[in-house]
Amino acid sequence: MEIRVLRYFLEIAREGNMSRAAERLHVTQPTLSKQMKDLEQELGKKLFKRGSTSVSLTDEGMLLRKRAEDLLALADKITNEFQAMDDITGGDIYIGCAESYLVKYLARAVKKLSSIYPNIHYHVTSGDTEQVTERLDRGLLDMAFIVEPPDLSKYNYLEVPEYDTWGVLMRKDNPLATKEAIIFDDLLDIPIFCSEQSAKMDLPRWCSDNLDRLNILATFNLCNNGAVFVREGLGVELTFDKLVETNAESDLCFRPITPPLHTKMYVIWKKYQIFTPVANLLLEEIKKIIVLP
Repeated sequence: MEIRVLRYFLEIAREGNMSRAAERLHVTQPTLSKQMKDLEQELGKKLFKRGSTSVSLTDEGMLLRKRAEDLLALADKITNEFQAMDDITGGDIYIGCAESYLVKYLARAVKKLSSIYPNIHYHVTSGDTEQVTERLDRGLLDMAFIVEPPDLSKYNYLEVPEYDTWGVLMRKDNPLATKEAIIFDDLLDIPIFCSEQSAKMDLPRWCSDNLDRLNILATFNLCNNGAVFVREGLGVELTFDKLVETNAESDLCFRPITPPLHTKMYVIWKKYQIFTPVANLLLEEIKKIIVLP
């Protein structure tokens, strides 16, 4: 199975049409069709449902699309790494980030590095800890910012010298907005939004075995999507402070929960990882900023 053929396959999957894919790839349609038939024969599975004017993916094709996207992302990263070996002035760095205002430490490091090396490009993937560590483990990321204690058997880490504060994001016309802090009983019977990770890891530290008493209506990977539901009057969101704008012009406000709940952030990278020169530059800059914020 060749990388080139996987790129052909993904282009067909994106276009949904063999002729348009052939045009974009600058190959003839018969050549492209033969490559796909050879790929299906190699895998022993049908990858496409062929119509008169379009093609769509079979279940096996959907699986290959996911695997091919990961493989090509890794192949591109390897190519960029080797190209960067001889060019310390530029290159690509891949970073995973949890949602947190503490990502400001990354922003400060990027700002400093960009003033010296303007040809370095940064590719930031957002997600919860499980999502970004999975990409880190597969070699798709150089490092990650996560908001739960790292697995010390797999990762080296730095601890960010601040923490996130938990609270309730709500509309300003919500009756709870008159309170300075929110207790557990205030949230009973109210539709709640939160991240799936927080429901498993963080909130049980606050309410112990009582989490199932809360009406968690929906979980979101990104806080701002949950904030849209809050604005529409569907409920409140349990989240970190400073993730959503709550200034005087905003229709939303934030109130901390009590007893207070805090979450630390960590920068992690795989043990025995060999960094590209540019990724190593970023890590060293992060270390300086975290030690002397």
